[in-house]
Amino acid sequence: QVQLVESGGGLVQAGGSLTLSCAASGRGFKNIEVGWFRQAPGKEREFVSAISRTGANTYHANSGKGRFFISRDNAKSTVTLQMNSLKPDDTAVYYCAASLSGSWPRRLPVEYDYWGQGTQVTVSS
Repeated sequence: QVQLVESGGGLVQAGGSLTLSCAASGRGFKNIEVGWFRQAPGKEREFVSAISRTGANTYHANSGKGRFFISRDNAKSTVTLQMNSLKPDDTAVYYCAASLSGSWPRRLPVEYDYWGQGTQVTVSS
């Protein structure tokens, strides 16, 4: 079992930045890959970013390339999503997810085994 708790969401103006954190507990953190997803009202959950077990590899959806950066600290069992130059289209609930196995990168929700409760990000224009 892996428990995930997101934090760091909030309201920000367009062009601003937010840092989301995902704290994990339970099963060995070093053995899981972590991804961020988001879901806006009326839309499907979509992939944002993923990071490999060691942190050596990262992958971002086109929507966040050059603006979003993902990192992890295995000693602290945390993953961070730094979001810069935010746009109103980035408004959504952001979810942290953990994957135990699969091919890299894992971009589909079904490839992830555990999910956090989500944190709201609202970007005003």
